[in-house]
Amino acid sequence: MSSTSELNPSKLGTKQHWDNVYAAELTNFEDIGDEGEIWFGEDSIEKMLDWVQDYASNDPAPFILEVGAGNGTLLFALHEAGYDDNRILGVDYSEDAVKLARAIGERRGEGCENITFETCDFLNDVPAPLPDMDQPEWDIVLDKGTFDAIALAEKDSEGRSPADGYPLRIGQVVRPGGYFLITSCNFTEDELKAKFGAPETGLKYHSRVPWPTFSFGGQSGNVYSTVAFQKPAQS
Repeated sequence: MSSTSELNPSKLGTKQHWDNVYAAELTNFEDIGDEGEIWFGEDSIEKMLDWVQDYASNDPAPFILEVGAGNGTLLFALHEAGYDDNRILGVDYSEDAVKLARAIGERRGEGCENITFETCDFLNDVPAPLPDMDQPEWDIVLDKGTFDAIALAEKDSEGRSPADGYPLRIGQVVRPGGYFLITSCNFTEDELKAKFGAPETGLKYHSRVPWPTFSFGGQSGNVYSTVAFQKPAQS
């Protein structure tokens, strides 16, 4: 696990790769009803859902944003757990990911079809607020693997990764008192704390979700890291 400045660029950091992935998954869904891969597996869905239920009040219903929502599995799980479908937005820069998530929502029904999915390049565009929102600030912002993918994108001529500006963007869309919850496979808990808990983001470390540990060569670690941050409420 490395910092954004040390990760080597990969096809996993290109829009073309994800466009190809979701074009194939959309075709599979239309042909055989396969909803596609669950990024990081079902355990990641359960752990993030459990955290939201433990720490984020559902009275009133929170406005929830997932950045890089893919096929929408995490957001469907939140809706099925009782969160208001009209207050949930998933954004992705791949148009076919958005088409897939919408199609899955329509197929599942029971309110899943009311979850909003929109195409948005988060690093350059602010997600449009939902109808009941006064401004584009969210009670809960979620990331399950998106920061990992962005960190694998090509660096600019000065060696900076597009991911370097991502924590600040996240801080801008979390409302005061709101939360950001991230699951990563490329960054340790301490690295996530350093990046998203930096003063300029306006976020502070809140809590962590434990994962099983492994030991190798006298060192122990986790395959994934899930960490929560909160933006302090304004006094």
